[in-house]
Amino acid sequence: MPLEGLKIGCIGGGAMAEALLRGLVSGGIPPGNLYASDTRRERLDYLRRELGINTLPSNRDLAKSTDVVILAVKPQVMGEVLKEIGELFHPAQTVISIAAGIPIEFIEEHIPAPVPVIRVMPNTPCLLRAGASALCVGKHATARDQERAMAIFSAVGRAVMVPEELMDAVTGLSGSGPAYMYVILEALADAGVRVGLPRDVALVLSAQTMLGAARMVLETGEHPGRLKNMVTTPGGTAIAGIYALEEGGLRVTLMRAVEEATRRSKELSAKVKG
Repeated sequence: MPLEGLKIGCIGGGAMAEALLRGLVSGGIPPGNLYASDTRRERLDYLRRELGINTLPSNRDLAKSTDVVILAVKPQVMGEVLKEIGELFHPAQTVISIAAGIPIEFIEEHIPAPVPVIRVMPNTPCLLRAGASALCVGKHATARDQERAMAIFSAVGRAVMVPEELMDAVTGLSGSGPAYMYVILEALADAGVRVGLPRDVALVLSAQTMLGAARMVLETGEHPGRLKNMVTTPGGTAIAGIYALEEGGLRVTLMRAVEEATRRSKELSAKVKG
């Protein structure tokens, strides 16, 4: 077990930190091995009460007390946080950042020691242990550090490794992707209402259909095109609906959405580097 016996802490106790901590507890990590720090006392009280984890009064205390440190702070305060605690990290630790748009190089520059750094782009369904996370590693990270990070993010969904130069693309696809799915889901529910279904029924049917289709892809390993062909019959209803989607340019629109989100992610990352 890559995480057995390790002390794991989150600097920042927001929604994503809570999701990770909940996933680790559900995955069998003793709450006594988990830590959180946050500027909000009431947030720490909530996490301690709900999850049974340890809470610490300062980021510096957490950095000195844990084997794996997850930087779960907003990107705009990352520099300030690293100035506070960067000198405390040591090579035996693994530092994981989930701050969008913050390059590994930026983090390493704020840590004097050769500390392993891993950057992760998770998404909000981590809250339900159904997230999609992409990981990339810094120059000091070893296979041990990669295993630790993969174990943490596999506890809240599915995790993959990518080169850092693809992290903007990950942000444009899976990082922003839940928003695209919500738009599609809302449109499907509206369509159900348009053809006569009650709103609540249309929403449940649309959401469950999207969930089921996604599980079919992940659990069967079949290409989406093949699964689509299994649903369509000559002259049937599904192919009539697909024709309307193609006529409306759904594929191109979704591709452009990912491209635009990726472009914006690159712009924001460039501001940090600059």
